[in-house]
Amino acid sequence: MKTLFLECSMGAAGDMITAALFELLDDKEAFLQQINFIGLHNVKLSSESTVKCGIVGTHIKVTVHDIEETLEDENIVTSKYNRVHCSMNNHNHAHEHNHINLATVENIIAKLNISDRVKTNASNIYHLIAEAEATVHGKTINQIHFHEVGNMDAIADIVSVCILMETISPQEIVVSPINVGSGFVHCAHGILPVPSPATAFILKNVPIYCNNIQGELCTPTGAAIIKYFTTHFRQMPLMCIQKIGYGMGSKDFDTANCVRAFLGETENNAPIQNERIVQLQCNLDDMTGEAIGFAVDLLLQADALDVFITPIQVKKNRPAILLTCMCNEDKSNFFAELILQHTTTFGVRKFICDRYVLKRNTTTQETVYGKIRIKTGEGYNIKKSKPEYDDVAKVANLNNISFDEVIKNLRE
Repeated sequence: MKTLFLECSMGAAGDMITAALFELLDDKEAFLQQINFIGLHNVKLSSESTVKCGIVGTHIKVTVHDIEETLEDENIVTSKYNRVHCSMNNHNHAHEHNHINLATVENIIAKLNISDRVKTNASNIYHLIAEAEATVHGKTINQIHFHEVGNMDAIADIVSVCILMETISPQEIVVSPINVGSGFVHCAHGILPVPSPATAFILKNVPIYCNNIQGELCTPTGAAIIKYFTTHFRQMPLMCIQKIGYGMGSKDFDTANCVRAFLGETENNAPIQNERIVQLQCNLDDMTGEAIGFAVDLLLQADALDVFITPIQVKKNRPAILLTCMCNEDKSNFFAELILQHTTTFGVRKFICDRYVLKRNTTTQETVYGKIRIKTGEGYNIKKSKPEYDDVAKVANLNNISFDEVIKNLRE
């Protein structure tokens, strides 16, 4: 399977993602020719080779009226996106700027000389940004206004990524957990924490983290692009790498400031280590069987991946139950709170696990008993299938036969 993996250990911004994907192209000049003649008036994209921590990569420069938006400020980390999208009045440009709303942005995108698919993707990404801005500012999407020059800069980033994604056409897009940075950003509304409120809103249900790097590493534009296109968030899967791209940011840090793009093949028949899950556990020695059963049912109804209990013996020779709940990493806090609320435990242990899974698929087949769903798993030259339990149980009850008899007849 043609897979694109984006490593976001230094965050994600629109120009960095564009540059990383740009480096994967065979004909880079053709892309620059295309993007500069799609109808973004007074906007120009150019590429330049740059070095970060001794590593050579590409920086994509977007100029509007021959002026490039910059982030530099000696005393405070300034967010380009927040600066232009929060409509600050202290512009560095002599020419006059207007403010435009989402409908105008969509109209600009609709008139560009790009495919319908790119138009749809670009508009959808902008909707993610507008929704985030509207939510954090307590307004409706239609009340949000964007600064024209900054907005054209963002449109260029977003449309460029959409064109590159269409050109590269990966079947699967995997993204690492995103480093959002730390510290503060400065915009018209004042000094805001990193990640900015809009970025934090967009990245809900996405694995993120921060370290000691001071600065806004992930912008709302970068967050929206990543959120929209990503198939899975996890560490790099088992894949055969064919191309690598380095998309460089404008700032310098002790760590190479780049988004890395890996393009390659993941085998359809390999059980790829493609899921990181959490295992939550606690010991229970003072609950009734009914209460434990209630808690187990509650966790399963909340869509835990699996919940099971194991008889154990704890201190003072007490018989007890080990409760185990398996869930996705981004829902671990939610399930830990449920366990603390509905059991007598004072603490929940958390174990992070990588699990190997077969590719799963469910189909409906016509059988002697009518339509029954069949669950199939494939990988490592292994293929196994089994009918869905609920369907088999229903057939057994309706026909007054045993569960095993239904399975036997389905196999014949």
